[in-house]
Amino acid sequence: MIETERLRLSLHQATDFDDLREMWSDPHVVRHISGVPSSEQESWFRLLRYRGLWDLLGYGYWCVRTKADGRYVGDVGFADLKRPVQPPLGAVPEAGWVLATWAHGQGFATEALRAALRWMDDRGVDHTVCIMAPENAASRRVAEKCGYSLKGNVRFREQPTLLLQRERQRS
Repeated sequence: MIETERLRLSLHQATDFDDLREMWSDPHVVRHISGVPSSEQESWFRLLRYRGLWDLLGYGYWCVRTKADGRYVGDVGFADLKRPVQPPLGAVPEAGWVLATWAHGQGFATEALRAALRWMDDRGVDHTVCIMAPENAASRRVAEKCGYSLKGNVRFREQPTLLLQRERQRS
């Protein structure tokens, strides 16, 4: 578990499923990710994938909740999803974050991602990447606040996609 001033990041549990499913079925949430709300089954597979990443890679996604009342904020973390990106990303951990609509614009994504990145830095990971749709200005701001800079353009799902990279911060 990781704690920040306002948030708790913990491994996903089966009890997080309803909140995760609700968030991923929201068209507003997925508009820059896939554009298609996730079905109940896809959300369940996502939850299973989140937990499985930890066993296979030693890192993964956290469930983010508010410390004050335990409200579900979203998911943040890292993966190697073997995405069909051209050129390929390789085995570099890819950061990702997604927040429930109610949590947008409150600084939660930046707060959670910074905590997750400190965790990765403490484990000696030299660099991480993230990809996003060029029109996703809010996520690009979060990435840049957290130390990511534009590395170039790639193609993902036949669409132009931004590739950002962040070097490990040594304490």
